[in-house]
Parts: sequence; C-alpha cells; structure tokens
Amino acid sequence: MQLQQLRYFATVAEVRHFTRAAETLHVAQPSLSQQIRALERELGADLFHRARGNITLTDAGEALLPLARRILADTDTARREVQEVAQLRRGRVRLGAPPSLCASLVPDVLRAYHARYPGIELFIDEGGSRDLVRDLAAGALDLAVIITPLGVGAPALTTTELLHEDLVVVSSPSAPPPVRRARMRVEDLRGLPMVMFRRGYDLREMTIAACRAAGFEPSFTVEGGEMDAVLGFVRAGLGVAVVPGMVAARSGLRVTPFDGDRMRRTVAVAHRKDAPPPRAARELWGVLLEHLGEA
Repeated sequence: MQLQQLRYFATVAEVRHFTRAAETLHVAQPSLSQQIRALERELGADLFHRARGNITLTDAGEALLPLARRILADTDTARREVQEVAQLRRGRVRLGAPPSLCASLVPDVLRAYHARYPGIELFIDEGGSRDLVRDLAAGALDLAVIITPLGVGAPALTTTELLHEDLVVVSSPSAPPPVRRARMRVEDLRGLPMVMFRRGYDLREMTIAACRAAGFEPSFTVEGGEMDAVLGFVRAGLGVAVVPGMVAARSGLRVTPFDGDRMRRTVAVAHRKDAPPPRAARELWGVLLEHLGEA
C-alpha cells in the first residue's frame, strides 16, 4: 500500500469522479485508475461502486476512507515537522477555536505569534467544541482551544486547562437594565427576551441548561446568529444575551455579571493523545500561555 494510492483513493472519494480527481491531482486518468485497481487488489476488496456518472463507496471504501485521511494527515504533519526544524522560518499551524474566543483571546495571541514567527502560515478553524474535537481526532487540526468537559464518547485527546471565564449578560445601553441590582441570578432571565446563538454553540447549550436547571425555558426573540450577529441584535435592543466576559468587555454593551460562579466555563487547549503537535504548534501553545500569564 502506497501513500500515493491512498491520496488517489481519498481524492476520488471526495469528488466522486475519476476524471475530475485526476485533474485535481494533475495526473493522467488511466494512471489514477490503475493505482486504485492495484490498491483494491492488495486489499482484496472493491473500494468503489462504478457506474457511469455515479461513483459511490463500497462498505470497504467507507471503512478505509477515515483511516486513509488520518494516514495522509499524519504524513503531512511529519513532513512539516522536518521542514520546520530550520528555526521555524516556514511551516503552518492549524488552530481551532470557538467563535467567542476568536473574537476575544485568539487575535491577540496570533498577533504576538506572527510577530515572533512571521514565516509560519496560520490556519484558523472557527467552530463549536464538538466540531473542533472531531477535526482534531481526524488529524485536520494541530491544536484546538475548546470548552470542557468534552462529555461521554469524546476521542482520545490530551487537554490542559487554560482559564476559567465568567459568563455575563449583555444588554443595550439604550434599553432598561435587565435588573435593578448590580448582579443578577439565572432565575432573573425568566421571561426576559433573549438573543440566542445558533445550534452547535457551546454558549447556547450552557445557557439553556442553566435556565432549565433553574426551572424554566428561556424566551427567544431572535435565535440562530453567530457571535457578531448576536451582539448586533442586542445592540439594537432586541433582547439580552449571555456571553463570555472577554467578549463583553470589548462589545460596548451594558454588562451585568451573575451572582457567584454558577455561570462559568472552562477553557482548555487540546491535541491528539497519540500524536504530539508539531513544533510550530507547540510554540503557539507557548505564546498562548505567555499571553494568559500577562493578562
């Protein structure tokens, strides 16, 4: 089994067409087909159902695809690790982070890292922690800043806690404050019009779970937005929203903290347990820790 054969197989599986896959890989279509056939002979199973205009994976192909992608990702990581030995003058880091941290913590960290290692290409995957964990396990990311705990059934990852961040309520400065007190309880959200994030946001799940634990269902005026949209809707007076303290501090909105530490989240950095991150990613981890130490 050759890496080239796995790359050909993964490309055909992605585009579902032999000719387009050959064009993508800049190889002759007969050569690509021969390599796929050789791989099938070695494995003793067909990988594709071949019908004119309809290429689909067999059960054997479905089983091989995630493994092939993992092998190719690991090979790419090994290649970049060797290339980066030359004092990190070139390379790439693939970092995942939730939208709330991309709007607060991550920009300052990346600015410091880029100033130190200008030749390193930075790739950012913005998404919910569940999606980022899946991408880490598949080898598509080197590091991810996630919200923990991961929950039952999470893949084998190494996580290191970075900080505990308070969640707060933001509201429009032109609207009445959500409560007359300096701080509020989760119970005070009962009946308040709320702006809610789209499904898949960690903040959405945490807020809804806290409201249900307090014995009520939250009331949404608008739901389904990303971070910038949610802040904009709050600014327009459409309702209040629960957001991280670091985001609230930059929003220009009225900030009302919660009583106690019931509304708090844990931020951690994670990587695959079976594959340590490459050197450029480890350096980014170090810059992140330095930044948090100075904050």
